[in-house]
Amino acid sequence: MPAEIDPRSARTWLASQPKPRLIDCREEDEFALCHIDGSELLPLSRWVDLAPDRLADPGQPVLVYCHHGMRSMQAARWLEARGHTDVRSLAGGIERWAVELDPAMPRY
Repeated sequence: MPAEIDPRSARTWLASQPKPRLIDCREEDEFALCHIDGSELLPLSRWVDLAPDRLADPGQPVLVYCHHGMRSMQAARWLEARGHTDVRSLAGGIERWAVELDPAMPRY
């Protein structure tokens, strides 16, 4: 089971990794409303088609997030099942990130 990581720990973890990938698995309209700086959009609705090419290195650290943490856990499990060894899902998603770390971020 992929690790779930809280926003404060996630921020520290991202800063400590040599080349982490921060993946937003929400949809385009959600990403347009708000997203975490440095994140890449890879919608869960297109995950199976795009992830194999976009996330081809199974050893690269990956943090996946969504709105509340459900879709990101599904995406993280998918990666882990395909051999990715350093995958995390943001607990509480971007909503919790905004509440705890970035109160100016738009919320929905």
